[in-house]
Amino acid sequence: MINKIIKSLDKLNPLYDGDAYAHCDIPCGIYDPRDAIQAAQTVVRMTELMEELDVSGGPSPSLANSMMRYVAAKEEHATKAKNDILVIWTDYFKPEHLEKYPDLHEKVWNACKLGSYVKVNVDLDKAKEFKSALEEIGNIFWETKK
Repeated sequence: MINKIIKSLDKLNPLYDGDAYAHCDIPCGIYDPRDAIQAAQTVVRMTELMEELDVSGGPSPSLANSMMRYVAAKEEHATKAKNDILVIWTDYFKPEHLEKYPDLHEKVWNACKLGSYVKVNVDLDKAKEFKSALEEIGNIFWETKK
């Protein structure tokens, strides 16, 4: 039923070519760095859990299962954090923000490089640095929203 209504409305608009386009990844204009920061916190926690695993008894199915789950979650959340901050970087930040924060490009670039690093390494200090870098970008974001 709804499809028929939409098709009828489409016929009324001769300019409609069948495709919809948005000016950004989030057409509603809602941006929030807290998702990226929370994902980075998950990276920190998964790294902690990986470092806490007791391997003294040698390999076991349980140990392998835990390690695989921690690695998968760490990599997934590092990717999510990078993607979230990149959407804000590419779709929200404007030239006037760069004027006020001239090192913003470098901050985003370095944060994303850290995200790549923590995906493939087990390094708690770098995981915390990744989260801190995203928090710093988040603070700049909130400053621009005032």
